[in-house]
Amino acid sequence: MTPPANICTRLVCQILLAVLLIGCTSTQRVAYLADEANSAQVSGFHAIRTNLDARPDTMAKPPQRAHASSKAEMNYLVISGGGSGGAFSAGVLKAWSETGTRPRFDIVSGVSTGALIAPYAFLGSSYDDRLVDLYTSGVAKNLVDAKWLPTGLLGTSLLKQGPLRKMVERYITEDVLKTVAVEYRKGRRLLVLTSNLDSQRAVIWDMGAIANSGKPDALRLFQDVLIASASIPGVYPAVLIRVHSGNHVFEEMHSDGGSGSQILAVPDGFMTSANPAKPRPGVRLNMYVLVNNALMPEFENVKNNTLSVMARAYSIQVKSQTRSALLPSYMFAQRVGIRFHVASIDRQIDYSVLDPFNTEYMRSVFRLGYSETIAGKLWKDKPIFSETKAEFAP
Repeated sequence: MTPPANICTRLVCQILLAVLLIGCTSTQRVAYLADEANSAQVSGFHAIRTNLDARPDTMAKPPQRAHASSKAEMNYLVISGGGSGGAFSAGVLKAWSETGTRPRFDIVSGVSTGALIAPYAFLGSSYDDRLVDLYTSGVAKNLVDAKWLPTGLLGTSLLKQGPLRKMVERYITEDVLKTVAVEYRKGRRLLVLTSNLDSQRAVIWDMGAIANSGKPDALRLFQDVLIASASIPGVYPAVLIRVHSGNHVFEEMHSDGGSGSQILAVPDGFMTSANPAKPRPGVRLNMYVLVNNALMPEFENVKNNTLSVMARAYSIQVKSQTRSALLPSYMFAQRVGIRFHVASIDRQIDYSVLDPFNTEYMRSVFRLGYSETIAGKLWKDKPIFSETKAEFAP
């Protein structure tokens, strides 16, 4: 998962040491060419993904919704990266259900920790308890199963993938897959972003199409995409996805979707089009963006040493990347008449860099999202980057 903005110094330390080691071991892979990368398809599946920078006319169309012409309102939920900050979205969704105002989203997208939340947000309020358990029960602490120096630095990652895979397999079951497929056939979309490390392109996966494929390995691919999207490069191992181009079979390397973009709101091709598609006349389109991170500056006396400066600079980079994704999405929404709503962590909450999935921190962030939703103070109609509020009292 993409870590919170106050990024973990210990991880930076280990990454730095990894760079200094010469001759580290790595898993051998079948080589392939750039042209093959451009035409690669996941073996056995059809029209389940596209690149974030693809032209709009190359993107697969969803199944036709029954009575679509009579629908007066459509709702799009965008869930960002943010690591343990994903508990914020869990709190928002739980409270939103309790207020009785939570929409049935037509499209849900997720990046990194948002990818783990997205299937449950897509399936609705009946899955809230599973989502709350995932982010507040303490199960996330098991993700830091240390495979530290020197073993981790000499392998494919600093941490083992096992705990993350075990967690995803526990929460994303055959039952979830079948239910996603049912909703996909109604015309709803569930989208997840990964980063293809080989091609340096962000990849949008149509998770409903995977679920609806009927393939015996659909659940495994569904889980693999979620794990890839939530895997910090170098900290968790990249996920190898088997593909083919013609008769050549090889494996792509996919990792954290947050490397490509912190949110999956509007594909690049739509934003740059001279004549972008607009909501149908008489149809109101609402876009809700949940940012599992703080957008405002967070003051800290930074120690004047290499690792502290690197960590602090990276936290600034994450904020900047999030802002850089939010602003064009907001401007596009204004341009085509989409009603834009955004919410983010707007309090500075104590966080230990040595304990990135601390249960009490996650519960505090959950309560923040929950309380602001109940109080009706959550949503803003534009991104706000400079407003600092008093520290939230857990």
